[in-house]
Amino acid sequence: MTRKHFLKRVFQLSVVGAFPLLYSWQIEPFWVEFVERKLPVQHLPKALEGKILMQISDLHVGNRFDWNFLIESFQKARLFNPDFVVYTGDFVNHGTLEDQNNLQKVMQNAVFGKLGTFGILGNHDYGRKWKDIGSSEAICDILRNSGVTMLRNQQEEREELNFIGFDDLWSPNFDPMKVMKDYDASKANIVLCHNPDVCDKDVWNGYQGWILSGHTHGGQCRIPGVVTPLLPVNNRRYVSGEIDLEDGRMLYINRAIGHSYQVRFMVRPEITVFTLTQA
Repeated sequence: MTRKHFLKRVFQLSVVGAFPLLYSWQIEPFWVEFVERKLPVQHLPKALEGKILMQISDLHVGNRFDWNFLIESFQKARLFNPDFVVYTGDFVNHGTLEDQNNLQKVMQNAVFGKLGTFGILGNHDYGRKWKDIGSSEAICDILRNSGVTMLRNQQEEREELNFIGFDDLWSPNFDPMKVMKDYDASKANIVLCHNPDVCDKDVWNGYQGWILSGHTHGGQCRIPGVVTPLLPVNNRRYVSGEIDLEDGRMLYINRAIGHSYQVRFMVRPEITVFTLTQA
């Protein structure tokens, strides 16, 4: 091999090797997928058949990526004309005053449902070590002022569809039995729960139906069927997508629209567009 041929080969290999790094840093983190699927709900009133419920999770507004892409994604999301929108936690990355100010800007351009918009908190909304109550209260105020009904171990019904929201598993306010003790199986219920590990806790009081979660980001980087190196849950089964819990509960884990760090590989950011159907 001549020196010229050798240098050419080294250059070619460098380009090929650099592409996955560039792709996972500058392309996939901003390539949002709108996942469209049906959501069959027990006791759903006929009037809600075919209505759109949109799930947006883990905005992670902060300084680790350009959050303006969230606003651009929301503009596309509004084209689906959702009837309900649910935000399933981690609105900010650190909960700092800067994060809170930026969240206000993002929520001025957010997506809202015609019939209702609900939210729950995630661990990052509790700031440092997930224990900052002041941060969580400030973020709740921003969201309520923006038009989001926050559910903190609470439930609220709109158009005969009952939304049950848990506060975050890792937070000081995790107390799902506060609301689940009043669980009414005769209603059309949907549970919002940021961390899917809660599915393995004894807090469900016989609940049957859907649980919408986030938190995992789908691992952010993975080779499906081979390896998901970083997954912030105890139950490694809880990665992303639909999971049948085999006891009447169905779990859906949204891959998140934001990122803890600006890197994704084979795990595109997601906004989920559910069409409500009668189970």
